[in-house]
Amino acid sequence: MTAASQTRPLPASVTPHGGLSVRVVVMGVAGCGKSAVGRLVAQQLSLPLIEGDDFHPPGNIAKMQQGIALTDEDREGWLQQLGAELARHPEGVVLTCSALKTSYRDSLRAAAAGLRFVHLAISQAESLRRVSVRPGHFYPPSLVASQFEALQDPSAEPGVLTLAGDAPLESLAQSAADWLRGTGRAG
Repeated sequence: MTAASQTRPLPASVTPHGGLSVRVVVMGVAGCGKSAVGRLVAQQLSLPLIEGDDFHPPGNIAKMQQGIALTDEDREGWLQQLGAELARHPEGVVLTCSALKTSYRDSLRAAAAGLRFVHLAISQAESLRRVSVRPGHFYPPSLVASQFEALQDPSAEPGVLTLAGDAPLESLAQSAADWLRGTGRAG
């Protein structure tokens, strides 16, 4: 896994309150650090944060708690709701969402022109380790393998930055924020 790979960033602007006018999804498999990195990126860019897990309907959470992987059909309404949330924030927002498949990312892109993605890539072993030790989360370690089965690498898609998710959280957030500002290194 490379430390970072990226496509050319899309243009961004500054909002009247000094924040960056960009909508970005911090994505990846369970345990990659989406919530922690997303929170830091939102703080650095003075943007609101939407935690994608907060929008799962009770039926989806119950399935996951029982160790049943979600289907595309299960995720459809959830993704539509997240797309609506992105659309409600044209001034800029950070969303945390697994966004594992191209079709999921395309659904979100349809709701928010110029949407960018920061993919926190980790190994299956690291994902399993992290999910096994996180307290109070509804997602069980038994579902980690299903995340890797569903994951379609986004690195060749436009507006995507892929980072090695095992780097320190502050470093990941800084790299993402710099890229979103257009000040990150190319290539």
